[in-house]
Amino acid sequence: MASKELAIFKKGMPDYLKTQGLDEATKNLMGKASGGMKRISIKGSAFRMIVNGEETAVSEDRSQEWIIISVAPDLQRVFFDGSYQEGKPMSPRCWSSNSKVPDENVPDPVSKTCNDCPNNIKGSGQGEGRACRFSRRVAVMLTNDPTNTIYQVVLPGTSLFGKGEHYKWPLDQYAKYLGTNGVSISHVVTKASFDIKSPTPKLTFAPVREVSKAEYDVIVKQYESEDTKKAIQLNIAPPPVKEEAKDSDEPVVKATKETVDTPDSAADIAKKWAND
Repeated sequence: MASKELAIFKKGMPDYLKTQGLDEATKNLMGKASGGMKRISIKGSAFRMIVNGEETAVSEDRSQEWIIISVAPDLQRVFFDGSYQEGKPMSPRCWSSNSKVPDENVPDPVSKTCNDCPNNIKGSGQGEGRACRFSRRVAVMLTNDPTNTIYQVVLPGTSLFGKGEHYKWPLDQYAKYLGTNGVSISHVVTKASFDIKSPTPKLTFAPVREVSKAEYDVIVKQYESEDTKKAIQLNIAPPPVKEEAKDSDEPVVKATKETVDTPDSAADIAKKWAND
């Protein structure tokens, strides 16, 4: 009901106010002066909108149309020590922004280099997989989204590598297909579809059409935006480190900077998604 009332309220605002966005006073009072990153998760082979770490909407569609604005320049890697349990948050043990060496803020790297790491060996994970998993962060916009919101998508290795089929390519092969035909990936609308044959969440990609002039103008602007830059970064805060207090026998927890996202009209976004 709240999201419906808010939508009606916005509809009644004059045009010159609709385009202004929230002022700093409102943002400060809401506790989100800097805004937050929105994400699209493919957990459970469904497109899920994540705002401030919470799921705000789920799409039942098996595909979405994206405009891929930017991708991380390097493959990224994350290693979790132990098996994942539903509903139980886990902090990574080790991670790398370039798949070559652990990031500097990893408190206890498993290995000095990713190539020599025991978790990089086939079979160290489930089946023939590696325990330390590849991924790539992608910044995308949804077509027909008047807000031009940037979403972060973390694509697993299954959605990145392999040959795939014609018009059902993994991302790397899709980019090669476009590139060999002289087409940039940001100049087309991309259809991202779930591979229904895969037991784990896996996307395939295919071109739909070239972007319009209006879409291209937005792409040029958004490519340089802070939201796009943040979306393709691997930004993991190390877990709190316990250290001995000087004047006490009790251990204290060192404060670490949290990197949680903050919502930006989550109700409105969820309503828009549901109506797409």
